[in-house]
Amino acid sequence: MQILFVHPNYPAQFGLVASRLAERQGVECVFVSRTPAGRRDGVRCLQYPVRGGATRSTHYCSRTFENAVWNAHGVYEACKEARDLRPDLIVGHSGFGTTAFLHELYDCPIVNYFEYYYHARGSDMDFRPDFPPSEMDFLRVRTRNAMILLDLEASVAGYTPTLWQRGLLPSVWQPKVAVIPDGLDTTLWSRRAVPRRLGDEALSDDVRVITYVARGLEAMRGFDIFVRVANRIAAEMPNVLFVVVGSDRISYGNDRNHIKTKTFREHVLETERPDLRRFRFLGTVPAPQLAEIFSLSDLHIYLTVPFVLSWSLLDALACQCSVLASDTAPVREVIRHGETGLLAGFFDVEEMARLALQVLKDPGAYRGLGAAGRALVEERYAFDKTLPRLWEFFTRVTGGGVKSERVPGLGDTNRLG
Repeated sequence: MQILFVHPNYPAQFGLVASRLAERQGVECVFVSRTPAGRRDGVRCLQYPVRGGATRSTHYCSRTFENAVWNAHGVYEACKEARDLRPDLIVGHSGFGTTAFLHELYDCPIVNYFEYYYHARGSDMDFRPDFPPSEMDFLRVRTRNAMILLDLEASVAGYTPTLWQRGLLPSVWQPKVAVIPDGLDTTLWSRRAVPRRLGDEALSDDVRVITYVARGLEAMRGFDIFVRVANRIAAEMPNVLFVVVGSDRISYGNDRNHIKTKTFREHVLETERPDLRRFRFLGTVPAPQLAEIFSLSDLHIYLTVPFVLSWSLLDALACQCSVLASDTAPVREVIRHGETGLLAGFFDVEEMARLALQVLKDPGAYRGLGAAGRALVEERYAFDKTLPRLWEFFTRVTGGGVKSERVPGLGDTNRLG
């Protein structure tokens, strides 16, 4: 079987899947992305060109679709040029448009990964009234799903990581989409005995470590809420260190429309004025180093509006962190209050601080949360559990030569474990 994975970035959601499947006898995996060509982890990588895209003159509401079409055309050109490609299955990330034209090249099933279907109301868009979207942002949501809808129609089947994400799709399409988590390497993401130090800084045994991790320090991931909680904790406990991992980029949301500083982090630090002697901003770090940081954590705080669940939450659980998280829909699929972690309202700073202080004053009493979180990951999200399900899903799609809109029996995979 030759499987063609398509995503603008490598490795993204497919890199680990492709490398593991490439180890199977008779399976060849090819990955088409904007990353330079070469061979990575047993996977042949091809680069596709992007020769255009949306400009300022492109209507604001159609720019996402314009960029997706240019991506799709670039993928088409790269695959057409690679004349030895004869995929039995194509797997792409919906929304980027990368698989949209491949039916014109290949007569094989296309499966798409559906990460997020946008809604204007009752969603990430309007969850934070303190960061309101513009009128044009609300209008744009009505068009942002255009390529996703094309993919839903063209795909023989699809999959998504959580029940909540599948529930965002129009009901007519949900039976076509399986729920299969991305999976994570539980050998890499595990708690280990590490020296009590951060870089060159030694930590005394009485220091309590709170961790916060996000791709970008931004409003969608509640960085400002975290700092407010930290201020309340610091006022009561002088021996707490707040370790922050993440870049200053704004990956999601419209923070720039509401701040005057260069970054959202600067805005929050100017507004909340925390004692920076208590903070360590580490930027982005490699995965092994992050696992070591999680291994030092006495409490991990994870915040998100109703949006795609961060890999970092599962990574922290795999490292047996005691987790305090925002009580939002995607989080509740993983964290059960008092069992696999603790939950508090996203905006409830006082309750979050109260719960955090309980953990910090007696970390040992909450070790069971971390153990239960690890057990949940091993049962439901470990890669050695998710990969077989994904492989069965792929082989079911290809083995039956399915060309219809639904895969018979697909509902059997629509469960989390």
